[in-house]
Amino acid sequence: MKPHRIILIRHGECYANTDESQFATEPDYTIELTPKGIEQAREAGIALKKLVGNETLYFYVSPFWRTRSTFENIAQSFSRKQFGYNEEPRLREQEWGYLRTYTELKQLKEERKKYGIFYYRFPGGEAGTDVYDRINDLLGSLHRDFCREDFPQNCVLVTHSLAIRLFIMRWFHLTVEEFEEMQSPENGTLVILEYDAFTHKYQLKTPLKKNKASVIRRRPIRLAEE
Repeated sequence: MKPHRIILIRHGECYANTDESQFATEPDYTIELTPKGIEQAREAGIALKKLVGNETLYFYVSPFWRTRSTFENIAQSFSRKQFGYNEEPRLREQEWGYLRTYTELKQLKEERKKYGIFYYRFPGGEAGTDVYDRINDLLGSLHRDFCREDFPQNCVLVTHSLAIRLFIMRWFHLTVEEFEEMQSPENGTLVILEYDAFTHKYQLKTPLKKNKASVIRRRPIRLAEE
C-alpha cells in the first residue's frame, strides 16, 4: 500500500520572511504568519482540495507555530473526517543556534551562502547535513506508515523550505551539487510527488526552480573503465 501522492507544503509567509531581524529577537519556533501568510495557507488548502477531491489525507506537521497555523488554515478546506494528523518534530526548521544580534545573523548567513548550505553549520546550531539526517530518519517512519492497510490516500508534509529541498534530495538520491542548485519553493507552495503504477515509483510533478549558479564546486566521481 502506498499513498497516491506525497505533498510537501511550505508554510505561508511569516513575519521573519518580511523582517529577518525577527530571527535575532524572537525564538524561531514562535514566529507566526503574517496576514498574507494566512491567506497563502488558505489558498494552499483550496489548491490541495482541488487536487485530491474526496480522497483521504494524513498530515505530518512541523511543530513551529507558523507551520501549525498553516496547517490549521489548510484544514479549513476539508471535512474533519477526511484527514488525520500529527506533529512531527523532525520536520522542524534548521536550528540556527542561540539568539544573536541581527548584524551577527546577517554575517553568518553570508558565510553560509559562500560556504554552501548543505555543509555550513551555524555556531550552536545545525548544518544542512543534520537536517538531512532527520529527513532520512523520517523516511523510515513514513515507509512503515505507508505499509499500513488503513493509511490514507495522500501524505502531506507541512514544513519549511530547507526540509522540502532536502526531502527531494534524499527521496530522489540527488547529489549535493544538485541540492545546492535548487531554489526555495514560494510560501504556501505545493510540491507534489505522484505515484506511478507502471514504474512503481514517485514522479516529481512540480520540479523546483534552479539557481543559475551554485557556490559548490563540482568534483565528479571518476571510475576506471572495465
